[in-house]
Amino acid sequence: MKEQMQDYISNDLDENYKYLKNLFKDNTDMIFRKFNAGKAKCLIVYIDGMADKILLDNFVLRTLMLHGDRIEKVEDIKDEILSVTDIRDVEELSKGINAMLSGDTLMLIEGLDICYVIATRAWSARGVSEPSGESLIRGSRDGFVETIRFNTALLRRRVRDTRLRIEMTTVGARSKTDVAIVYIDDIVNKEVLECAKKRIDNINIDAILDSGYIEQLIEDNKWSIFPQLQSTERPDVVAAAIYEGRVGIMVDNSPFCIIVPTTLPALFQSPDDYYQRWIYSSVMRIVRFLGIVLSLILPGLYVAVTSFHNSIIPTKLAYAIAATREGVPFPAYLEALIMEVSMAILVEAVVRLPKAMGTTIGIVGGVIIGQAAVTAGIVSPVMVIIVSITAITTFMTPNYEIVASLRIVRFMFIIASSIIGLYGMALVALVTLIHLIKLKSFGIPYMASVVDINKNDMKDTFIRSPLQYLKQRPKYIKSKDRMRQN
Repeated sequence: MKEQMQDYISNDLDENYKYLKNLFKDNTDMIFRKFNAGKAKCLIVYIDGMADKILLDNFVLRTLMLHGDRIEKVEDIKDEILSVTDIRDVEELSKGINAMLSGDTLMLIEGLDICYVIATRAWSARGVSEPSGESLIRGSRDGFVETIRFNTALLRRRVRDTRLRIEMTTVGARSKTDVAIVYIDDIVNKEVLECAKKRIDNINIDAILDSGYIEQLIEDNKWSIFPQLQSTERPDVVAAAIYEGRVGIMVDNSPFCIIVPTTLPALFQSPDDYYQRWIYSSVMRIVRFLGIVLSLILPGLYVAVTSFHNSIIPTKLAYAIAATREGVPFPAYLEALIMEVSMAILVEAVVRLPKAMGTTIGIVGGVIIGQAAVTAGIVSPVMVIIVSITAITTFMTPNYEIVASLRIVRFMFIIASSIIGLYGMALVALVTLIHLIKLKSFGIPYMASVVDINKNDMKDTFIRSPLQYLKQRPKYIKSKDRMRQN
């Protein structure tokens, strides 16, 4: 699958020129510029639109042509003539070509069996802006973009530590996408770090177009409906994660950074929990967890109670529900499935549409269609209320990927409750819990902070204790340096 390119660099400039011309034939954006610097014959190769032409004109071509007569040995060109800050020697032509395809400029000189790579990356890029998928009340408003070097710079602003490590590699036999592995050397769990590096090195695919590819290729269990890695657009979330001893994985062309390992409670936590006072944050976190439980069980509970367990409903409430269901042609479970599928379709439509239209469709779908369905007698008003509460509580979750997982579990609850009532819901809950307990993320149990009860970890799981009491990093991450407050 990997492309075979020549590593050998000839002393003969014309031979190298012919090889590169043949390799990139029929590419009109490839620029080949041969020129003389005194007695030295030179060649620069770059991609139009990706390299900085001003830098090449003013600090490479002009410098060499004006001062080429000072060249005594071609080996002196790099250190005595060229006035560019970032230039490196490359002994393998294939590595030089890969750098050029990323926006750098390849320079070859007659008589040298090495080439120079000049850092001239200057492609157009989206400016740093607020993340659209992770809204906060308080906190920074800058988010990752599609250029990996911008993203590493955003992280550097928050982690001004000499022990921060940013290791670069390439993934994809054809795309050769830049991937950065970021961590703090004296904090990170070395086993997790080595596992992440190994899994990334073992990826054998022709192209990586987004961090989602990496996420799917390195997760522990590809059959699980739950995300085993955390993805975020926020630099502050990544900084907080690597301060805990986790590992961040950045992918060029993607504004999402992957964080490993992760646990289920971590996916329900918001940066706002740490930027606001602990009492309010703890209350909101408890409300969030209760809302998630409601979003899971409410439709299934309605189906189970109305179909199998009428006796547990208070008499007046039972009469009220029966009155609202009068004339509805579908059984309770089918009514719940219709509404849940309709809600899923509506959410998907709103997400895919442009923002200006998405708001309008949301109002039309949520209000007009819902009211019309009740008026037509297709669904009962109680079912509309339940689905509305379910939708609202579902989107209390900060992480979108876990929302999709919860939707699948909710469907399982509805189906199971339509067969054997509350016993079916209990069975689904038991199976789901067993699966979550067995699940791991890079060797760390997915439910570590809940099952392996630790006094220190419980201070930042269901509630958030005052910052003065969060003196240690989470025990389950097994970081090298446990203390964050001395």
